[in-house]
Amino acid sequence: MYKVLEKAFADSPGKRKVVEALLRYGLRVEEKGSIFCAEIELSPAKMARALGVDRRVVIETGQMIARDDELYGILSQLLPTAFIGKVADKLGFESIEIRAEPHQKGIVAKVATVVSDRGIVIRQIVADDPDIYPEPKLTLILEKRLDGATIDRLRRIKGVKEIVIR
Repeated sequence: MYKVLEKAFADSPGKRKVVEALLRYGLRVEEKGSIFCAEIELSPAKMARALGVDRRVVIETGQMIARDDELYGILSQLLPTAFIGKVADKLGFESIEIRAEPHQKGIVAKVATVVSDRGIVIRQIVADDPDIYPEPKLTLILEKRLDGATIDRLRRIKGVKEIVIR
């Protein structure tokens, strides 16, 4: 997790769990401490149940964030993003997951170059943040299937460990 958030929630594993969910799902805190997914207010009890914490932990976390200018400045601006990776095939696209060294520079650029050199349009590209996801991956949603030669070129990119075609 990011250092500023790690420091603020180091003493409370439950609150840390709530903050990790805020980051992972793009949930935001509003000025009174309520938690929203875009414009939809979430129930603290249901969120708590999903995270395995007490509802009071969810409420206290939201209120703590709302009172802290630095935390609020970060966690009040998050937005959820539609990720079509799990339904790409149903939409007529191919989904490719690439696991790579999380701090290797240039992987996204090199992958995008290899794919575009083949004349394939990238509909969506999502790179998991290694501070939020323990096993980050790069997911590409492509308009066409990749051929074997292109997959081999992707495998040869420095830092790439594994490629999974969904």
